[in-house]
Amino acid sequence: MTEDDTRLDQLFAQARQDRPALPDDLAVRILTDAEAVRLDLAKPKRSAPRSVFRRMVEGIGGWQGLSGLAAASVAGLWIGFAAPDFLPDAATYLYGSEATFALADLDTSFLEDAE
Repeated sequence: MTEDDTRLDQLFAQARQDRPALPDDLAVRILTDAEAVRLDLAKPKRSAPRSVFRRMVEGIGGWQGLSGLAAASVAGLWIGFAAPDFLPDAATYLYGSEATFALADLDTSFLEDAE
């Protein structure tokens, strides 16, 4: 150790021993405030029951989390329907070739009978 380190250690030891006294009025104010907070926390809080929707929103992270989830859902839906060319087609991986899917199988034979 150098002389500076020894002197610094002595100053730290002296600072640990010489603790300034807390003013009496400050100690009284701190204890009074602590007691008021303790009594306020001890009172039962009555609030209206929260709805299921509000609890779900709070579980997601509030309105910020809900808006992020909505934006990600819309983006995923858009990418699913109008995927860019550089993304692979999921049907090719599942069936080995391109496949087309109809959203509804409509029977149009009644249109031909009407003519």
